[in-house]
Amino acid sequence: MQLNEKTMVADTLAGINGELVRFGEMIPQTENKELKQTLKQFRNACEQSQEEIYQLAREKSYYVPAAKATEEEIAHVKSLFTQGTL
Repeated sequence: MQLNEKTMVADTLAGINGELVRFGEMIPQTENKELKQTLKQFRNACEQSQEEIYQLAREKSYYVPAAKATEEEIAHVKSLFTQGTL
């Protein structure tokens, strides 16, 4: 099976997103300040890469984001948080 560019971009984004999740789990669990700072630097670089790949995917129409939420939908979600429903 030959991979096409769209598949490779999608796989790269999925991998980067997975790494961001792992950094989010590791950073608060470490007590070593130097390690924590290093992990934060890695996370920041990972976020920058994710943004660059995301922009490439958008430019090539490999990724089309969902429609923006309406004002009513936003107000409903906000109300769930302010009422303590969640």
